[in-house]
Amino acid sequence: MTNKNSKGLGRGIEALFKDNDVNNDDEAVVDLDLTKISPNPYQPRKKFDQKALDDLTKSIEESGVFQPIIVRHDTDKNRYQIIAGERRFRASKAATKTKIPAIVRDATEEQMMEIAVMENLQREDLNPLEEAQAYDTLMTKLNLTQAQVSERLGKSRPYIANYLRLLGLPQPVKEMLQRKQLSMGQARALLSVKEKSQLLSLAAKAKDETLTVRQLEKLIAKANKSNSTKNKRPTKRTKSPYIKESEDQLQDKFGTKVLINETNTKAGKGQIQIDYMSTDDLNRILDLLDIHLD
Repeated sequence: MTNKNSKGLGRGIEALFKDNDVNNDDEAVVDLDLTKISPNPYQPRKKFDQKALDDLTKSIEESGVFQPIIVRHDTDKNRYQIIAGERRFRASKAATKTKIPAIVRDATEEQMMEIAVMENLQREDLNPLEEAQAYDTLMTKLNLTQAQVSERLGKSRPYIANYLRLLGLPQPVKEMLQRKQLSMGQARALLSVKEKSQLLSLAAKAKDETLTVRQLEKLIAKANKSNSTKNKRPTKRTKSPYIKESEDQLQDKFGTKVLINETNTKAGKGQIQIDYMSTDDLNRILDLLDIHLD
């Protein structure tokens, strides 16, 4: 069975150069001065694993660089930008090398951006916020929809939507996630907190008490129920199983809280309320509804 999530990433970086009609076996490898090379400006990874970098540095000190990096000419033709291979570039500098083997290719801004995301996703070493920001960058800079990003990278739309929603978290919670004090599962659970003033305290409790995702979900459910009880009108009707199931289905589709309020049960009238966490989250929901504003 083919894994859907591997479809786009499985095609590899070479697929992005299919229009260049380049035979990789015939490409020349040249030694470039490290001082003339700059990192990929669209590199989504902001932090590199220091131990892994140290290990690579030691290997390069002893044996050199076996796999050439890929670069393109910068606007200044005497300089180059990395397309793929920033870890080798950084490790070579740390190993006090002066040159690095490289292949020079033509690449568009779009290819640079997509390759930077793809290369890191293949290694699965982006933290959740870096991954979310990478998807957002592709959508913003290349004017892509979630569906187009999904198709290009071989990720499902709900998968990408769940990551994009992380961008709507308060900055202190993002920092906890960045420092690995919260997991992706805990961050996703926190998105369901109804009373946003409680979100930070629940996040801090999860961090300080090292709660599991399940334990945090139970706390959030209890807090949401308590707030709902305080605000509930005495005459509020119990929702029918059909309405509850409809809410669940809509929540799965939109990846956020959805409420269906029956305003006139006899006439079958009501309202659908869809929560969103930020402008980006609103745009994500509009995209799911195929609504595109000029």
